[in-house]
Formats: sequence, C-alpha cells, structure tokens
Amino acid sequence: MSTPVQHCYGNDFSHCYGCGKNNPAGLHIETHWNGQEGQAVFTPRPEHIAVPGFVYGGLLASLVDCHGVGTAAASVSVPGQSVPRYVTASLHVDFLRPTPLGPELTLRAWVKEQRGRKVVITVEISALGSVRVRGEVVAVPMPETMGVE
Repeated sequence: MSTPVQHCYGNDFSHCYGCGKNNPAGLHIETHWNGQEGQAVFTPRPEHIAVPGFVYGGLLASLVDCHGVGTAAASVSVPGQSVPRYVTASLHVDFLRPTPLGPELTLRAWVKEQRGRKVVITVEISALGSVRVRGEVVAVPMPETMGVE
C-alpha cells in the first residue's frame, strides 16, 4: 500500500493527535503496509525531549499506539474496500534502551495474532540500527458509539 493507511480513514475520523491527517498540530505518523508488516519512519523534533539528547517516552508510546492501530487496520483491509478504523483496546510498551533525540526512528509492526475482532500487533522502534522500544497493541474495530457527536 503506497498510500499511508491513516490517509485512507474517513475525514471524520482523521483528527488523531498521533496519526490524523486533519490535525495540523499532530505527529502525522504514516504507516505503509507491504502485505506482511507496517513500516514507518519518524524524526522526533526538539520539543520531543525527555532529558537532553533523548526522546520523551510518552512520544514513543504514541508512536507504538498509532503505528500499531494503523498496522491492524491495514492487515484486515480488503482491496477495493475502505480501510476500517481501529482503536486501541490495550497498549503495552517496553523501553529497552534510551532513544536518542535527533536520528530518524524506524518503526516496524506485524500481526502477532488475531482473535475474533481483536488484532494483536507487535511494534518495534529502532534508532541507529538497534531496537530501542518494543510494544504490543491490542486493536479493535472502532465502536459505532464513537461516531456519534
């Protein structure tokens, strides 16, 4: 999929701080699906600092969250149909080593398992050639009640 998964969501559901194309202040995470895994890159900005030289853990958790949900949606998508909107039911993040502020981050995600409507996604964030963060997202189809204003 050459178009980012998040750009395939309906406009009414594209305001997410992490990945919403309609959020001018957002992070604009873009997940690309190659048929086996979700791939993305992200370069933290200076304001994403934790302590000098390192990325804030909350930002890294947001990257795991949005990239995981995007990968879940892509993994169940049917060509020629709209991409379903998934949301996070559970998020677990392990910070394996400090993540340097400055270098581009590489995000990879793949389906660990699918249980009914739930899709369990493993996400890794790497910098400078080593995995810095590993997370797991349990994603579920967006409840209809979330579409009510």
